[in-house]
Formats: sequence, C-alpha cells, structure tokens
Amino acid sequence: MTEGYELYGAEPSYYSGKVRAYLRFKRIPFAEYPNTPENYRKVILPRVGWAVIPVMVTPEGETLQDSTDIIDALELRFPEAPVYPSTVKQRLAALLLEVYGDEWLKIPAMHYRWNRNYDFAISEFGKMSAPELNGEAQREAGLRISKPFAGALPFLGVTPKTEAAIETSYEALLGELDRHFAVYEFLFGTRPSIGDFGLIGPLYAHQYRDPASGELMKRIAPNVVGWVQRMMKPPHPKGGEFLARDEVPATVLPVLQRMMREMLPVLVSTAHHFARWVEEHPGAKQGTEEIPRAIGTHVYALEDAKENRAIFPFDLWMLQRPLDYLASLDGDEKARARELLVAVGGEALLDFPAFPRLTRRNFKLALA
Repeated sequence: MTEGYELYGAEPSYYSGKVRAYLRFKRIPFAEYPNTPENYRKVILPRVGWAVIPVMVTPEGETLQDSTDIIDALELRFPEAPVYPSTVKQRLAALLLEVYGDEWLKIPAMHYRWNRNYDFAISEFGKMSAPELNGEAQREAGLRISKPFAGALPFLGVTPKTEAAIETSYEALLGELDRHFAVYEFLFGTRPSIGDFGLIGPLYAHQYRDPASGELMKRIAPNVVGWVQRMMKPPHPKGGEFLARDEVPATVLPVLQRMMREMLPVLVSTAHHFARWVEEHPGAKQGTEEIPRAIGTHVYALEDAKENRAIFPFDLWMLQRPLDYLASLDGDEKARARELLVAVGGEALLDFPAFPRLTRRNFKLALA
C-alpha cells in the first residue's frame, strides 16, 4: 500500500485535468506521475492493457481508469461535499453538462489545439514523451507521438468546412459561460458539480493552457478564466453549497440549449446506428467481438456547416447516466425534470430511442 492515490496523467491531457480538479476540491491525498514511456511500460500497460491516461492506482493497489469512473469510485470513499446535487433539476443539468464537456467540447478543444496552437502542442508532447531529450530531437519525438491526436480531427468532424462554425459556436459558448460566471462561482452555486468537472477538462487543458486559446479566453471571457482558476485552485475545498430550492440559474439555460441544439441530434443518430450495429455483429452480444471506438460515420450540423464525423458508441455510455436518472424519477420529480428539458429544447431525452445497454469491462466499452 502507498501513502495516497497515484494519478498517472499530464497537464495537457483533457481528462487528467478533470480528475486533478476533483482531487484538489475533495482534498484527496495524491501524487501525480507523468505519462512517460517508462510509466506506460511499468504501470499503465500492465494494469490497463492499453496506452491511456488518466489512470489511478489506489492505496490498496486497485486500478481505476476513465475520469468518470475515477470520480464515481472516489465519491463513495469520500462522501463529504458531494459533487452530485441531490435535487432534480440541478442533478439532471449537471449530468448533462458532464456529457457535453466530456464528449462534445472535444470538437473545439481539438480544433484550437491542432489548428491554432500546433507548435506549442508539439513542444508539450515532446516534453512528455522524451523529457531526456532537447531541441530538435525532442521536437521530433513530439511530432511522432502527437500524430494520432492531430490526425483525429476529421473523425471528430473538424475540417476546413467546419472550422469557422466551430469557432463561432465556441466563442458564443464562452460568452454564455462568461455571463454566468460573472454572477456565480460555479454552475450551481459555491460548490463545483459534476457538470463543472465535465467542462473543466477541455476548458483547462486545451483552451486555457494553450497560448492562442488562452489569449482568446482572457480577451472575451475573463469570468471563465476566473472559474478555471477556481476549479484548479478551489476556494472552498470540501465545501461550498448548491443553490437552494433546486435553482438552475437562468444563465445556465443557454448552455444547455446549445448542447441540445448541437449535440442531441448526434446522440439520437448514434443510438439508431449503434442498435443496428449490434444486430449486425452477434459477436458483440456473445463477448467475442470488441466494440470499436467508432462504428462508421454520419453527418452532423454546427451553425451553418455540415460535415461527416465518426459515430462514437462511448457517447451513449456517458448519456446512460442522465437517462438512468430520468428513468428513476416519477410523479412531481419527473414533472420538474420535464420542465427543465422543455425549457432547453431537450424533450427528445424523455423518449430517447432504445439502444443496447453499455458497460465498461476490463477498461473497455462492452455490452452490459
């Protein structure tokens, strides 16, 4: 057993930032170790089986992987100051915004990193993957290691056809968040929720840290900068409160409306495609065939642009969380949830198309 928790991650890593912010808020003792080739070889690959971060090793020697699974496991161990609101509208909104931050804001995060911060990103990847090198040798290492990440843009739907729309949407989102954080410390009061932790991944690691994106955020959304800094250095560790009477501030509604307008049609399409894919792949039901990261492509719309992007079943695993919460409600609670969804254009979530239930097994997506 070790003294505390071991986090294997990186400062430029989307989901490492989410977990790191959570650990700091909850005052959970941890040490962070970089994703060096040695740590991949000695810790991550033997424990997880594939190269991924963040990975957490508990004091008891257990392995946790995926930011959501890490947070949920630690919430059971450290229940003080829960990050899941207990009231209907706030909890549903927080769960939805975690999905939005985790899975949709990858689009602007990856666009800005690889189209607006390329040289900085290569330098960061070189420092991570080859800390013993310097100069051109380290840059070459960065170029080699970063290729899969930079090459992922078309799979996310980031192409010259969509770049202007991505920037228009993202800058509008920053404006919406800036108006909210001009009044509130976090999404729902003085305590960060799971929704805040979902948003911090992209907004810290890619958009705040990367220089061109950071300058943009400072220029047009200084209150978002203040929120990022509070998330990474919490003013009320293990404290703060969610707003009384289940209040979801009016300033949060435009962000949820944006999610429903941009992401919900993609989630509905993904559910239809995934149900069809499972029927066509009986091995997935039998456990003899892995669910791939992507199962084809479909068209998505953003602002005035349309483009093909990959279909990601993992999005549905994340969506199961708010859908399961909705399914657990009845009576007055369900009516209040419906009221929120109608207000933000999310009625489709009340009758979402059925799809085969997903779980994570051996750190990979699988049919439940």
